[in-house]
Amino acid sequence: MSADNYNAPDYYLLDELLTDEHKLIRDSLRAIVKKEISPIIEECCQKAVFPKHIIKILGNAGAFGPTIPSEYGGAGLDYISYGLMMQELERGDSGIRSTASVQGSLVMYPIYAFGSEEQRRKYLPPLAAGDKTGCFGLTEPDYGSDPGGMVTRLKDSGSHYLLNGAKMWISNAPFADVAVVWAKDEQDVIRGVIVERGMKGFTTPETHNKWSLRASATGELVFDNVKIPKENILPGVKGLKGPLACLNMARYGIAWGVVGAAMDCYDSALRYAKERKQFGKPIASFQLVQKKLAEMITEITKAQLLCWRLGTLQNEKRATPAQISMAKRNNVNMAIQIAREARQIHGAMGITGEFPIMRHAMNLESVITYEGTHDIHLLITGQDITGISAFQ
Repeated sequence: MSADNYNAPDYYLLDELLTDEHKLIRDSLRAIVKKEISPIIEECCQKAVFPKHIIKILGNAGAFGPTIPSEYGGAGLDYISYGLMMQELERGDSGIRSTASVQGSLVMYPIYAFGSEEQRRKYLPPLAAGDKTGCFGLTEPDYGSDPGGMVTRLKDSGSHYLLNGAKMWISNAPFADVAVVWAKDEQDVIRGVIVERGMKGFTTPETHNKWSLRASATGELVFDNVKIPKENILPGVKGLKGPLACLNMARYGIAWGVVGAAMDCYDSALRYAKERKQFGKPIASFQLVQKKLAEMITEITKAQLLCWRLGTLQNEKRATPAQISMAKRNNVNMAIQIAREARQIHGAMGITGEFPIMRHAMNLESVITYEGTHDIHLLITGQDITGISAFQ
């Protein structure tokens, strides 16, 4: 493993837009990535192993549900702080950021926003601390972009509910202690339910042979007449708006996170281009290499500004789901293009584990699909500006 010499680019001096607290939080996560993630992540990826010990480290760092109020174990931070944390974690690896995103945005957020006070106090503190882990069950084998078509069912059996069905492509599933699962009741209304590991009939088979997110644990959630206590139903929401609200939070974190992956690729490419010599001089002196690097930093700077403005709107509770979709779509596409260009600058070395480029590129192939595909987010923008839905 080569040394982590990462130097974050800030071409438009965006640090001047951040508070001292923002910078302190970001720098703290940056140090954790350099110390705890960079030295092990390439080997984890090669071996397709998730470093479970990192969960407690992230919990201690406040990376799980940082916007959740402190009375429930969160840090009570603003959304720019949350975004910066996701940026630094994804600079380390998309799979590590996914773990934090799922825990905070898809598990802790719905329990906080839609759960009972008893549920908040039971589940949120151990999730925030990293003592327990969670996952989010929405996608099914036949329903991804169309989650409203789900077939997982929740049946009232008097003293309890019975849950039947299956979810797939679930991050953290193989080791999660709790799962926030969305299912249709007998009136075809979508409800959220908290499922706990150990409940009879609940299994989480792991998904193997991935070429992407190899340092992240992915699996299925299978429910075979699982008895769900009635107090495990999320009382505060009904319908698809529940899971979609969670996805908005996750997409917001992704919009920031992938900027970190792009920054890592750019920084590595810039350093390599200055050091690598061909035809008697550094390849950074050639016009086509300078073109690639100049376009990279331009796109990164635009994405940084997009995130900062979105974070400001989110803090003011004015960010719309469509605005979040635009940022997710734009920034993931930006990051994957930069990863591909950075790989070319690194030449053959770009495919090796000596550099982070190919790992980021493979990871981003998943990020461009999950939490709403590239094309679906385009249609969300289209619907927002025309008032016409292209989905039906």
